[in-house]
Amino acid sequence: MDEFGLIERYFQGLSSGAPGTLLGIGDDCALLQPPPGEVLAVSTDSLVAGRHFPPDTSAADIGWKTLAVGLSDLAAMGATPRWFTLALTLEAVDPDWLDAFARGLGEIAQRFGIGLVGGDTTRGPLNLNATVIGSLPADAAVRRSGARVGDAICVSGTLGDAALALAQMQAGLAPLPELRRRLDRPEPRVELGLAMRSMAHAAIDLSDGLAGDLRHVLAASGVGATIEVQRLPASVALLRGATQPLQRMDYQLRGGDDYELCLCLPGDRLQALQAVCGLPLTRIGTVTAEPGLHWVDAAGATLSIPEHAYRHFE
Repeated sequence: MDEFGLIERYFQGLSSGAPGTLLGIGDDCALLQPPPGEVLAVSTDSLVAGRHFPPDTSAADIGWKTLAVGLSDLAAMGATPRWFTLALTLEAVDPDWLDAFARGLGEIAQRFGIGLVGGDTTRGPLNLNATVIGSLPADAAVRRSGARVGDAICVSGTLGDAALALAQMQAGLAPLPELRRRLDRPEPRVELGLAMRSMAHAAIDLSDGLAGDLRHVLAASGVGATIEVQRLPASVALLRGATQPLQRMDYQLRGGDDYELCLCLPGDRLQALQAVCGLPLTRIGTVTAEPGLHWVDAAGATLSIPEHAYRHFE
């Protein structure tokens, strides 16, 4: 099977139904029309075998995660998902693997109403590269640079599950199914992203760990923050699997792969936002005028936590 037959067999069905697609798969470029008065939001992510997912990850879960990580970026800006392109590098054409990969990819694409409009296929070490395209009114984008002194800092969902799952696998242990699912099938918080447009001043998605990602917001906004570590939201599975508080805190602060959203917004808007999006939101700290990221325990004592985020070339 050549690359054209591969595209037609496994991916042609993902191209239909996306509003604004003037021309999708089958030509040199896609032609896309955003809704009137809206601008495009674009993000690209690569997933490399052994780097972004363990070798035993199922093809369906790889398909899901390939698109989920980009959708999380759109959510952080408050954008509506519209289209995506896929560059797929395969060692060989394995029909069973491709069937499962396309199924997982199709599940998440259908759930969020995003259509495949182009891409590329080539032979080589397994690598998945997706570019997601969303749209939103130009003045509605929630950027990293908008945090204000006094804002509440909150996070969606819980933190640390994916990091614990990976650590257990690297130690030769089988993680709890709920932990492994958080690693393999992250939930992009698209609904929260849309709901926060008129409420949040700044946002970022947590892909590389709270301790590193939050610093990007503070640097872009020219502010600081105090984080109360006892407020970090933990799942029941994390509490069971990481019984030592310091170990658990490390997974939550520096582990990465959570794909939750971290928001800065006035504290009196938090309850209303939670009601609109129907998702647990936890206030973990406050934006301050003093530069830097400060961590405190339940008694208010300062904790020393090294700056850390995942970096590919360190």
